[in-house]
Amino acid sequence: MPESPISDPGTARIEKFSSEPKGAPGHHLEKGHSNTEHVDLNANLEARIKNPLEGIPRDQLLQRVEAFCEEKGLTQHVELFRKGALVAQNPDEYDRIIGAEALNEDEKLALRNEVEHKWRLPAKLFLTIATCSIGAAVQGWDQTGTNGANIFFPDIYGIGGTSTRDKLLVGLVNAGPYIGSAFCGCWLSDPINNLWGRRGVIFFSAHFCLWPVIGSAFCHSWWEQLICRLFMGIGMGVKASTVPIYAAENSPASIRGALVMSWQMWTAFGIMLGTAFNLAVWNAGAINWRLMLGAPFIPAVPLLVLIYFCPESPRWYMKKNRYGKAWDAMIRLRNHPIQVARDIFYIHSQLELEEQLLRNTWYLQRMAELFTIPRVRRATLAAFTVMIAQQMCGINIIAFYSTTIFKEAGQDDFQALLASFGFGLVNWLFAFPAFWTIDTFGRRSLLLFTFPQMTWTLLAAGLCTLLEQGTARTALVALFVYLFAAFYSPGEGPVPFTYSAEVFPLSHREIGMGFSVATCLFWAAVLGMTFPFLLESAGTVGAFGCYAGFNAVAMIMIFFWVPETKQKTLEELDYVFAVPTRKFASYQLRHALPWWFKRWVLWRRDAKLKPLYTMDRDHQGERARQQGSGSNTLSETEGDVGKTAGAGETFRAV
Repeated sequence: MPESPISDPGTARIEKFSSEPKGAPGHHLEKGHSNTEHVDLNANLEARIKNPLEGIPRDQLLQRVEAFCEEKGLTQHVELFRKGALVAQNPDEYDRIIGAEALNEDEKLALRNEVEHKWRLPAKLFLTIATCSIGAAVQGWDQTGTNGANIFFPDIYGIGGTSTRDKLLVGLVNAGPYIGSAFCGCWLSDPINNLWGRRGVIFFSAHFCLWPVIGSAFCHSWWEQLICRLFMGIGMGVKASTVPIYAAENSPASIRGALVMSWQMWTAFGIMLGTAFNLAVWNAGAINWRLMLGAPFIPAVPLLVLIYFCPESPRWYMKKNRYGKAWDAMIRLRNHPIQVARDIFYIHSQLELEEQLLRNTWYLQRMAELFTIPRVRRATLAAFTVMIAQQMCGINIIAFYSTTIFKEAGQDDFQALLASFGFGLVNWLFAFPAFWTIDTFGRRSLLLFTFPQMTWTLLAAGLCTLLEQGTARTALVALFVYLFAAFYSPGEGPVPFTYSAEVFPLSHREIGMGFSVATCLFWAAVLGMTFPFLLESAGTVGAFGCYAGFNAVAMIMIFFWVPETKQKTLEELDYVFAVPTRKFASYQLRHALPWWFKRWVLWRRDAKLKPLYTMDRDHQGERARQQGSGSNTLSETEGDVGKTAGAGETFRAV
């Protein structure tokens, strides 16, 4: 069995290896030799997305499988892994595998259904996603408790005046959970994930979304309320940094976006529940605001119970070298053992390449590597962009202060709470289209379509406050706020947490997601604290106009810094983020933008856009056509199966 390719972490040089000694630069690999060519995970200049098993001759691949099963204690599944490795090597040609590893009809049907019936998923996977959705609903409801209570508790706490101190303290109480998340909760995610796994972290975080929330209903001063909300923020930060990762790691690539975006959809559902509950108890007397602040504990209870019945992330087990446990978890998340064998061996093969470049390091070093390792740095930049854009777009000025904004528009308490409920309902209902578009239209495309729409609707909502007081003004402000929410919900709503959970390699996934969520929630805290001042000094039209401008800036950042990730495995994304940012931005400016102008402005239907990324199988197929090389899945009559793959290829020695 050949040695694995070795990468020098200092120079990120990726070796090309063979079963024979290397010769001088430009040497040829003879037919029958291993010729797996690896893409530099720091500088993928050709923008190739490579299968790590591509080009390995059949006999060597099967030797690897046997060594893998013996090393990881999976010898009882070796026959399945032999089949799974061949399927992973040529995913589209599983029905052409011959010999002892040929798939039976049941296995072929399972792989066919995976494509033709994507939503036929095991019950345990649905339970996992449902549990993650409950965690998201907790997050959303936590955000809206103060939305309704804002018009009551400041006077009770003695901070309801117009002074700078009072405005600052109201903003501080609203921002409390985001301060707790950004400065503590998000950064705890990495070490406690390392200790307890995804399920343990979610169980831990649920307690912080239960007891401090109940305590907030009994507070008698603003500083007591602030302490409870800071503790609640620890749970929110840990949960928001872990739940999307947990969902992403358990989901199949073809519908991963739809399953992971359940985080945002059910966060929106939690926001709607919060606004509905606030409306229901508004006339409950002196305790109405206490009920609004304390009620979000309700969904945390089933979260605590259901997470016990969910399987742990198989990728987390593999990271811990507990492959037997990974098999047991994956078998509950896939419909057939052939899928389990394929996925585990494929993930393991890519992790071997990652490990050469991304060594296991201690906590602060991993944090520094978010900005020093090129492949990780590009993921950090993209995740940072989509996360900060969620705050720049202005959605949380509505989520935090919609009741206050509608009161400023001339409505009474009940009308303002009713209008806020309408916002919550629209925000939730319009998240549903993303189920069908996030894995087809794509993450990046959704963002680039919805940001211009959010810009003009937010600006229009602000301008409508200049109209004379009356029903028309109230209706128009509400209309444009609802339109803003309708465009936000299928775009910038579901994408940031889905995207950030995908883009980091396994070695840096927890710390990367923690940084991303900390970015989002830190700026949410800044927004929560500053918006009362902005509203006071600039008025509604000035505040909304400011955030409309931020939307335009965010769209430009996304255009140049955020690659598409749809329908690629988590391991294939290593190659997407190995493409230098300069090359990606240049492609957008020189190719994508002119194509868009020709296609949608000049309406030239014949306009063609050359893709930036190419699957490595395209390169292999082209070389095979030119050189007559074979494949590991050809029939016996087409050549020696064990020796045909990659024959005649030429490589330059490193």
